[in-house]
Amino acid sequence: MFRKMRRFKQQISNEDCIRILKEEPRGVLSMIGDEGYPYGIPVNHWYCEKDGKIYFHGAREGHKIDAISKCDKVSLCVYDKGYRKEGEWALNIKSVVVFGRIRLIDDVRKAGEICEALCRKFTDDEEYIQKELTNALPRVQCLELTIEHMTGKLVNES
Repeated sequence: MFRKMRRFKQQISNEDCIRILKEEPRGVLSMIGDEGYPYGIPVNHWYCEKDGKIYFHGAREGHKIDAISKCDKVSLCVYDKGYRKEGEWALNIKSVVVFGRIRLIDDVRKAGEICEALCRKFTDDEEYIQKELTNALPRVQCLELTIEHMTGKLVNES
């Protein structure tokens, strides 16, 4: 159903893909938008080791929610900061592309867990985290991405 990577020699391990999903704070979530146009938006995410799913949060309404309600198939692309080999200008970047199905989270307890984990990915300031959970959680829509296919590769920009 999913294509194999054409440049298989550049493929990175599944463990490396998961490490990137866990460590990198942002990616681009793509879905089918209005009139069948692709709709990709920058998002922050949390990869949950316990269930192997990726979680997001955002507004309860808007283009993203409308698109997901029409088609639950999405793609997420996340890439690392890269590195340069000594004496070279080109960046070496590891990227991960995930294909899967996304759904809205209605469980308030689960939404709280997701939002707390997302906060902790960016800060360990307990006061800030608790304030965000108290003030923003009631207005947030959380999303769960079940991974159906994932590949990653190392690309040299030269």
